[in-house]
Amino acid sequence: MNRRDRVLEALGLTPIWVRRTAPVEERAAPRGKADAGPAQLSLADRPAGERAARIRAMSWVQLKAEVAGCTACALHKTRTQAVFGVGDERAQWLFVGEGPGAEEDARGEPFVGQAGKLLDNMLASIGLRRGDNVYIANVVKCRPPGNRTPEPAEAHACEPFLTRQIELIGPTLIVALGKVAANNLFGTEASLGSLRGRLHDWRGIPLIVSYHPAYLLRNLTDKAKAWEDLCFARDTMDSLRSGTRGESRIPR
Repeated sequence: MNRRDRVLEALGLTPIWVRRTAPVEERAAPRGKADAGPAQLSLADRPAGERAARIRAMSWVQLKAEVAGCTACALHKTRTQAVFGVGDERAQWLFVGEGPGAEEDARGEPFVGQAGKLLDNMLASIGLRRGDNVYIANVVKCRPPGNRTPEPAEAHACEPFLTRQIELIGPTLIVALGKVAANNLFGTEASLGSLRGRLHDWRGIPLIVSYHPAYLLRNLTDKAKAWEDLCFARDTMDSLRSGTRGESRIPR
């Protein structure tokens, strides 16, 4: 016992009580209760403008990882896996569809069912092949339940992903397959008939609208019109490659 302790004992001031808890303001927040700072927010929880800006700065590797784990809309709750896209990442040809179906959801690749077989035949008819100077993507990356049409909020959540894919690919020509794909790319509500047969522009990239292969499986009589669209797309690509100005619409 040192001198200080003997003095305190003589004065009756022992034992000395020591506060074991820190003041309220110094106590650590309970585990899991701390406020989430900006660095802790997932990309899906960030404001739409900030989220889109971050996605537009991503590389292929970062973009694929973000799509695989995306929770920005309710579709992630029922998917087996996200369907990113497939093909040549520097392709001149980009085909954009609506969204994955059941088989695509299971296999993780777009257009692999009966509609996919028809698309492969359509490509072959104009000398193209999946993965060879061709990239295939969808407006939404997760399957809508029952293969329904994607809701506007779902398509909006996926829009930055598709935009970044297009920017990274830098295609010479985009072919929108079906009304849903076309209207989401244009941000409008227009009939397929009013969009077919002429050359459009998507942020400086020529774009042609045709039928979705799944539609053609149900409406065989429109295959002739789809063939016209493919020939128009092939002639347009030839003109773009040669640097000459081709027809701006299908010749009648």
